[in-house]
Amino acid sequence: MKILKRILVALLVLIAAFSHLVKTKANESFLDDGVLDVAISGTLYPANYYDDERQLKGYNVEILQQIAKELGVEIKFHEMGVDGMFASLTSGQVDLVGEGLEPNKQREEDFLIGEPIKYSFTSIIIRSDGSSNIDSLEDYQGKKAAGAATTDYMQIANQLGAEMVVYDNATNEQYLLDVAHGRTDFIPNDYYLQKSALEYFKDLDIKMGDLFYNPSTASFVYRKDAEALKEKVDEIIQKMKKDGQLAGLSKKYYNGEDVSVQKEEINGVKIKDLPVIELDH
Repeated sequence: MKILKRILVALLVLIAAFSHLVKTKANESFLDDGVLDVAISGTLYPANYYDDERQLKGYNVEILQQIAKELGVEIKFHEMGVDGMFASLTSGQVDLVGEGLEPNKQREEDFLIGEPIKYSFTSIIIRSDGSSNIDSLEDYQGKKAAGAATTDYMQIANQLGAEMVVYDNATNEQYLLDVAHGRTDFIPNDYYLQKSALEYFKDLDIKMGDLFYNPSTASFVYRKDAEALKEKVDEIIQKMKKDGQLAGLSKKYYNGEDVSVQKEEINGVKIKDLPVIELDH
């Protein structure tokens, strides 16, 4: 019996050691093949997009490239819609979601949320001639909102009575054209992304609406078992904030704006005083 007991104890020790090894490998799997696999859309100007020469560019892209350089690994971008990003992250196809997404309760329960790379708030794009007829949140009722189905922007718009017109990883231009041509009424999304898109597509008959709410942050997202990766990336991002790299990249891509810190006010209203609309679920 004593021999059997010793064997059993030894087996339990081996199992515990193996489990720890597996967990460590999971946390640092990006080092195994020397590649950091990242999920992005490739269509979100100016965070991650293709320029006229079909080169992948953007604020998030350059941050991620610097992170890979600091980690001493190569980087591989996998393009997909937002819904596919979380499935790919969960399955292990990618190591992190690099889209720069706003944390919410569900994401915080299911994943690890990294150091913020951007501070912003929600805005809307509407038609310049006023035919979108949106001056307040109450005006969302019955209007057509354009966006990706699972984003908080669209979920909140739908909660406030808007009809969701859903796109599968469409380009900014497609969203904007549909508003301009009356196929949809408004686009609820991040203020800085919308401002940059309007500057880029300035010939379209659209504008920023005078409606702002929900101060937010944007971060990279990781699996729950990727604490080691998250910690290393967070350290690099914090370093980039301190030495001004993040501010420099922000001003490069966001028309001179520094999105690495929260804006003080918009149209005379302090950002901290903007309305906050919570999702019901």
